[in-house]
Amino acid sequence: MSISLSFLILYPIWINMAQIQQGGPDEKEKTTALKDLLSRIDLDELMKKDEPPLDFPDTLEGFEYAFNEKGQLRHIKTGEPFVFNYREDLHRWNQKRYEALGEIITKYVYELLEKDCNLKKISIPIDATESEPKSFIFMSEDALTNPQKLMVLIHGSGVVRAGQWARRLIINEDLDSGTQIPFIKRAMDEGYGVIVLNPNENYIEVEKPKIHVQPSSDCSDEPAEKRERKDKVSKETKKRRDFYEKYRNPQREKEMMQLYIRENGSPEEHAVYVWDHFIAQSAAENVFFVAHSYGGLAFVELMIQREADVKNKVTAVALTDSVHNVWHQEAGKTIREWMRENCCNWVSSSEPLDTSVESMLPDCPRVSAGKKEATVATILSPLAEVQLPGCFATLSSASLS
Repeated sequence: MSISLSFLILYPIWINMAQIQQGGPDEKEKTTALKDLLSRIDLDELMKKDEPPLDFPDTLEGFEYAFNEKGQLRHIKTGEPFVFNYREDLHRWNQKRYEALGEIITKYVYELLEKDCNLKKISIPIDATESEPKSFIFMSEDALTNPQKLMVLIHGSGVVRAGQWARRLIINEDLDSGTQIPFIKRAMDEGYGVIVLNPNENYIEVEKPKIHVQPSSDCSDEPAEKRERKDKVSKETKKRRDFYEKYRNPQREKEMMQLYIRENGSPEEHAVYVWDHFIAQSAAENVFFVAHSYGGLAFVELMIQREADVKNKVTAVALTDSVHNVWHQEAGKTIREWMRENCCNWVSSSEPLDTSVESMLPDCPRVSAGKKEATVATILSPLAEVQLPGCFATLSSASLS
């Protein structure tokens, strides 16, 4: 919103304040109310006043976009990539539009996991009642029965969900860059069972119930004049609040509350839950993890809580730009020693691929992903381009042999 529009909104309030400051007690009360209003008005919030409605399509076709044969998101009519600044000078509206498209893409990736990768969607908690909040993970048919090897994928934090590495890369680059699908398909081709975690699906959102204030039952003895005065103050307060709300929330977005999913209320809880109820129960002699960013932290937390079990079952861990910290997470000496032998963290670097990168932490080796810019696509590409067995057999190298 321009400064002139802000001025047009606020100027009448300032004039009213100047006029009523000359009056008696009643006028001074109005002045106090106006001052209170001004103190709570946020100019950024006023920007919402002239926004178009936050009413977006719920399908890719509604947005007039589709993924082409290369997995790139393109406009159906023009063939152009996605445009963020669809409306000039309306950043918040553009952001909401981007988020709405992102939710559609999340569902689209879920469909690809089931249809293209033949994964099963498994609801958790496994003993959830019909009415309680639920999440889900994805598994291959042989995830629990494959006797040899199992691959577990954990994405990072933020808006990404199961099957994604980065929403921004899906929208601006392509599906291969931003999703886990190339990893899943290569793993299954190489005879792995696969489990795809969903560590950011920690709660469901429901509309916050409206609170209806009941009149007090113990005020019947109050004089009628006092009750009328209280009612008048209450009505004036509501009037001021509604006036402010008109500017604070002109789009009337619903007020939501979060209902957390039992035993899956955080990425760390989710990793432990999936370990206890699925990975630990699998038949695979060798379990391999690929964990990106915050997923690496979740894996280290899993090790801290299930150290003996993880050491007994996990063969190797490929971390990509992991944000774990063995000091802050208080990982013990035996965990750090195990990580040095069984983990490798590929990080963004200007050095050639697999060149050792110095680390301040005494845990797993860090090696270059071969690119200077820190993006998921560049960090993960060395792993995606090699055969997974070779990658995990020798964590000092991302080569096949």
